[in-house]
Amino acid sequence: MRKLTTNTFVTLDGVMQAPGGPEEDPTGGFTRGGWSMSYWDDGMGRVIDEAMSRPLELLLGRKTYEIFAAYWPHVTDDPTADALNQSRKYVASRTLERADWRNSTLIRDVPREVAELKAEDGPEIQVHGSADLIQTLLEHELIDAFRVWTFPLVLGGGKRLFGDGTVPGSFRLTDHTVSTTGVVIATYELAGAVEPGTLEDSDVLRRHAVEEPSAAELERREKLGA
Repeated sequence: MRKLTTNTFVTLDGVMQAPGGPEEDPTGGFTRGGWSMSYWDDGMGRVIDEAMSRPLELLLGRKTYEIFAAYWPHVTDDPTADALNQSRKYVASRTLERADWRNSTLIRDVPREVAELKAEDGPEIQVHGSADLIQTLLEHELIDAFRVWTFPLVLGGGKRLFGDGTVPGSFRLTDHTVSTTGVVIATYELAGAVEPGTLEDSDVLRRHAVEEPSAAELERREKLGA
């Protein structure tokens, strides 16, 4: 069984749409494309280079595939371009009739075919961008790790990594670093279901707990229930 990892650039308010440029994805009237570009430093470049230096395969949604396929085959003398162009690529789409970028294969039944790919021997499968595809992978518990690059800005609107309809779950932080420009690069693995609790459940917060809720608290709860 091999690992499937997502790689996503997001803002503090969770927007992942068009980080690379105004023309990348203007759907929905989005006008702030390119919001990540002023934050890049050498350390972030090294993280990208390290991720691309290992054997990998790509799993992409249609829109991200079309962005990548229109760009990376035309980049020369670049290790990242070489890695992406040479890797095996799987494209999740119900509408594309063919995928012409070298080593690309269309997949139609994402839950079944991705599960089969993960069961094969081979390198890590990386998902870049592909917001809609990520929601399908989440629903079917096919993601092993999230590598999230959180940029220190908010946009107020746009496609989000975790939007309405996201399957609830908890995560465990397994790695992190911070760029000189304040970008937090963190890797999370799924850690199971969300487990609600109270102040009494936390050793740290228990000292702030009271034995019985106050009359004001009971009144507040009654109002919410109404």
